[in-house]
Amino acid sequence: MQVLGRMIGFVTATNGAEMKAFYTDKLGFRFVADDGFALVFDAHGTMIRAAKMSKFTPQPFTVLGWEVNDIVRTVKELYSKGVKFEKFRGMPQDDDGIWTAPTGDKVAWFKDPSGNILSLSQHQ
Repeated sequence: MQVLGRMIGFVTATNGAEMKAFYTDKLGFRFVADDGFALVFDAHGTMIRAAKMSKFTPQPFTVLGWEVNDIVRTVKELYSKGVKFEKFRGMPQDDDGIWTAPTGDKVAWFKDPSGNILSLSQHQ
């Protein structure tokens, strides 16, 4: 018996117009609605709600992430759309900001306009 339904992702939005442009134009998600409390996006079958807040302190860790088949290609594609990838002190990342874990998994991090940390990952 399945008790839980589909997962919904939540982030915080301090500037609705910037968030809408980022999640639609740069990440390629479909804008569904602005219900007054949040911007709603269809992230290829998963709902993301960007809750509207006037003040917000971003968390220092990843809040949403996507698994991709080819992280190098995906990073380059997002770079071409103006997405800036983060580099973290003490973490060996390549020139594109991709970190390779001891297992061979690869991760790259970037921020949305509200400062939420998002990630891409490619698993072995």
